[in-house]
Amino acid sequence: MVNQYEREGLMHNRLKLKLGHLFAILALSYSMAVFAEPNTQKAIFAGGCFWCMEPPFDALDGVLSTTSGYIGGTVVEPTYKQVSSGTTGHTEALQIIFDPGKISYEELLTTFWKNIDPVDGHGQFCDRGSQYRSEIFYTSDEQRELAEKSKQELDASETLPAPVQTAVTEASPFYPAEEYHQNYYQKNPKRYKFYSWNCGRKQRLLQLWGKAYEQP
Repeated sequence: MVNQYEREGLMHNRLKLKLGHLFAILALSYSMAVFAEPNTQKAIFAGGCFWCMEPPFDALDGVLSTTSGYIGGTVVEPTYKQVSSGTTGHTEALQIIFDPGKISYEELLTTFWKNIDPVDGHGQFCDRGSQYRSEIFYTSDEQRELAEKSKQELDASETLPAPVQTAVTEASPFYPAEEYHQNYYQKNPKRYKFYSWNCGRKQRLLQLWGKAYEQP
């Protein structure tokens, strides 16, 4: 027979075991909460040369990554040479992964507008052709509504010298550009600055947006 002391010992051991399991569960829950991936969303904007679209978005708190690439065309996995020929229907674009808890899609739209020439429907700055067109590619109905509202408000504000030419389009497959295009402004800062200035991008943006435009 189990005496009183043995019974109390067994009960004590069971209690310790249950408490151990409880603490383990609490520790696991805490670890998952601390190291969980943030809730992320994707935005895709075309604003001419993708080299120049990376810096202003990379500088934003809440933007987790940016990828230069191609979208809006008919060729699967196009190359830079194919896209730059203007025959595939693609445009150079930037895919942005962001944390909506830190930055909103509306804020991304504001940065987008102030880094393009919305009234140019035939390219951007010195880069001409549909492969350099400005365009917003929405990935959800909410993004479509916000983008269209933002475009309408910009037109209504009469801030610009002509109507906005930027299209709002449902996103089609996005193809990352070749590795040497990624973070070009960081890999080749002198060449990037030379190109950006000689293409007339910064001069035109300052003309359109004035102090509202923050140079990266």
